[in-house]
Amino acid sequence: MATFTQPTPKPSTFSVSNLARKIGWGILEFLGRLVVLVIALPVILLPWATSVPMWIWLPLILIDLALVVAPMRFNQPVIYGAAVVGIIVMSIVGIIASHVFTFTPPIAGANSIAVLEKVKLGGSEQWITIRGKDKTKPVLLFLAGGPGGGTLGLTRQYLMPLEEHFVLVNWEQPGAGKSYSAVPIASLTVERYLNDARELTEMLRARFHQDKIYLLGESWGTILGIKLIQKYPELYHAYVGTGQMITTTSNDVMGYEMALQYATEQGDSATIESLRKVGPPPYTGEGMFTKYSPYLGVLNKIMAQKTGGKITMYDMYLGHLLGPEYGWVDKLNWYRGFIDVFTVVYPQIADLDFTTQATQLKVPVYFAEGRYDINAMASLVEKYYNTLQAPHKELIWFEQSGHDVMYGETIKFVDMMVNRVLAQTQPAR
Repeated sequence: MATFTQPTPKPSTFSVSNLARKIGWGILEFLGRLVVLVIALPVILLPWATSVPMWIWLPLILIDLALVVAPMRFNQPVIYGAAVVGIIVMSIVGIIASHVFTFTPPIAGANSIAVLEKVKLGGSEQWITIRGKDKTKPVLLFLAGGPGGGTLGLTRQYLMPLEEHFVLVNWEQPGAGKSYSAVPIASLTVERYLNDARELTEMLRARFHQDKIYLLGESWGTILGIKLIQKYPELYHAYVGTGQMITTTSNDVMGYEMALQYATEQGDSATIESLRKVGPPPYTGEGMFTKYSPYLGVLNKIMAQKTGGKITMYDMYLGHLLGPEYGWVDKLNWYRGFIDVFTVVYPQIADLDFTTQATQLKVPVYFAEGRYDINAMASLVEKYYNTLQAPHKELIWFEQSGHDVMYGETIKFVDMMVNRVLAQTQPAR
């Protein structure tokens, strides 16, 4: 009779340590791929976020793909290392290319001008754009908000209609965007900005053979604007301020209290707690920017509700950065500028109050004010306007805007610039 022997079962290979090892290697592999993806982003995004031409970005992307595939095929540590190094090199090439090919889009016409260029101001190289359909038109110098804000792409997109009537110059101030490294951030002062702006004004007068130019300020740029026409009235035909700042500390305390009241009415306990934790402004020192952010965020929300939120965060903080004026480092510095420069410069103007410091101005003044502006309080602008003495002054209300008049009601703003400011102040030729 046959006998059957039951086979001895093989010992199980499963163990907690093996499982942990597999999970660990899986996590490391995932993180490794994520790191490689991040490293490769400057190349991957070249077609969508920069002005680098296809004949450069296409080979770089194909090389990156080959470097990703090679380790999977050969599965050798040395190949993995070489691939990572190769991807890093390609990204460096992509970053350099993103700056080599920056430009401002051309304008049709034999007498037009559209340039993105460096100029030397105060001994340092800073960037400007100059755009206009006719180089003989009056020059309009735009002073962007901030301090530390850059708007080369934003103003080009929204204020293009002004290029029919002006030579529009957008100055990337030191510490902002493309001019982030123009001077050490810690050395920036309001006086430095004023001296550079005056030097740029003189440069533009000589270049375009004009005795005077026009000045347009937005937010922080309005502080520079008022101070410039106060010190150098002989250089300017007229001044236009939008999002006009009158005070800083009083304005900010009003904004903080308004934000706290709104959060209380909404029953938003988290916002109330965060606002009370930092207390009312002014703030200084480390982390200063993050202290201003909570209440400014509430004010932006209120203004968006009042105006219908026509201007999105994409428009203001991302969309125009995809334009051809900024390379990869410029894009990074655009964000850094807001934080770093604001922290250094804003405390320097804590005692600003134009109601006592600039009661008389010697050039025509136009305030283009959003009815619902509670970032730079419209009520303070109206109070200042009523006491201001100037050869000519106008307060033009934009009934559907908050702090973003130029971008929220562009058609009306352009009409004001052409049919009021230019028509009333341009000398007959």
